[in-house]
Amino acid sequence: MAKRKARKAARKREFKPLPVLKLPKGAVTLIVMLRPREGQDLLLEAELKALIAPSRREEGCLAYELHRAADPPMAFLLREIWLTRDAHTTHTKTPHFLRWNARKDALLASRESTFWSLIA
Repeated sequence: MAKRKARKAARKREFKPLPVLKLPKGAVTLIVMLRPREGQDLLLEAELKALIAPSRREEGCLAYELHRAADPPMAFLLREIWLTRDAHTTHTKTPHFLRWNARKDALLASRESTFWSLIA
């Protein structure tokens, strides 16, 4: 009886892969790597978190995720998926993005961004 319960519990803990997101043709993924200036990591994180909800509500936003580096040095990664490149351009004209854009230079030591297109 105990072995059966242990096997059942082990099956519940098994890894279940996330479903594959089927993107519409023309969708783009934007990966942004951000490194904070020394002592600015908490403020940078707060500013980035403030972008999440309003960005996700935008019409062309398919995904908007914020990640933090698991190992030093401190870094943040934004993974954004937009219906089109034009949808992202529209995003850069929103009040929440313009607020971020005005503050980012004081918080960032470096920023790298690249647009990607899904192959498979």
